[in-house]
Amino acid sequence: MIIALDAMGGDFAPGSTVEGALLAAKESEHKILLVGPEKLIAEELLKHQNKFNLTSLDIEIVNATEVIGMDEHPAKAVRQKKDSSLSVCAKLVAAKKADACVSLGNSGAAMAAALFYLKRIEGVLRPAISTTFPTIDGYCIIADAGANADCKPENLLQFGIMADLFCKKVIGIENPKIGLVSIGEEPTKGNELSLAAFGMLKKADLNFIGNIEGRDIPKGIADVVICDGYTGNVILKFGEGLAEMMLKLVKKGFKKHPIAWASLPFLWTALRDLRKKVDYSESGGAPLLGVGGVCIIGHGSSNGKAVKNAILAGARAAEHDLTNEIKDAIAKYEVKINKVLNG
Repeated sequence: MIIALDAMGGDFAPGSTVEGALLAAKESEHKILLVGPEKLIAEELLKHQNKFNLTSLDIEIVNATEVIGMDEHPAKAVRQKKDSSLSVCAKLVAAKKADACVSLGNSGAAMAAALFYLKRIEGVLRPAISTTFPTIDGYCIIADAGANADCKPENLLQFGIMADLFCKKVIGIENPKIGLVSIGEEPTKGNELSLAAFGMLKKADLNFIGNIEGRDIPKGIADVVICDGYTGNVILKFGEGLAEMMLKLVKKGFKKHPIAWASLPFLWTALRDLRKKVDYSESGGAPLLGVGGVCIIGHGSSNGKAVKNAILAGARAAEHDLTNEIKDAIAKYEVKINKVLNG
C-alpha cells in the first residue's frame, strides 16, 4: 500500500510525522509518501540517520509549498492553498497515486480537502469521523466524532450503516451492536433528532439495540455508538480528559501511601496495560467514512507512535477496499433507506 502522509500536520510536525513514517516503514512493507516542503523534510529525515537505515526504507518525499495551520478556516484554507501538504495528499489519493491519505493537522481542513478532492461517495449525505473509544472489554466506534456538528436523522442512519460496515470489514466484528446516544434507554427519551433517528435505525437492516446513555459507552454495551458530531466530539474529549485524570489520581495515590508505593513493581504490568488501554496513540487516527478514498484523521498532539499507528490504520482500511464496500452498501440499502426515510 502507498500512504500519503501530511508531514506538516500536527502540533509537533514535522518531527513527529517524520518519526512516525520511519516507524511505519520499518514495521511494514507499505510505501510512505512524506508530503511537505522538500528541503525541510529532508533535513528532518537526516536527524534520524543514526537510528534508522534510511536507504532501506520505502519512503519518498513529495514536495508541497504550502501549509495549512491548525487555526485556519478549513474550507477557505483548502480553497486558497491548493499546494498545501494536506491538499496534495488528497490529490494523490484522488489520482490513484496513493491508497490512503493521513493527516494529524487541522481536522476541519482534512475533511474539507477530502470532500473537495475525493468527493462524497454516491448516495452518502455526509461523511463521518469514526473513532475508537476504550471500553471494559475492548473498544467501540463512535460515529460521528466531530465531522458534523449539526445533523439530520437520515445522517445518523447513514453513520450507522457505514460504521457497521467498518466494524465488519476492518475490525472483524461479525454482527456489530448499534446504539444511539440519548438521555434515556426508553424510545420516547431524547431530543427531536434522536427521536426521529431512533425510528429510522429501528427499521434499518442493522443490529440496532436502541438508545444508550453516556454511562453505557465505556461498559461496551454497543460496538457502534451513533450520535451527531458535536455530541461525539464532547464524549471523545471528555473520555481523554477522564482517562488522564484517573492515571494521575492513581499515581498520587501511590505516592501518598508508602505501602502501596512499595507494591508498585508487582502492579506495574496491570498499570501499563491500563495506560495502553486509554492511550489515544494506540489507535492513531480515525477514518473519515463516506468519501471517495481512504482518509485518516489523527489527533493534533500525536507523537511518532500515534502517527505510525495512523499510517497503519490507513493501510488496513485501503487493504479492505473500504471505500468501495461503503459505496456498494449504500447502493444496496438505498431502496430500504428511502423506505425508512418515507416512513
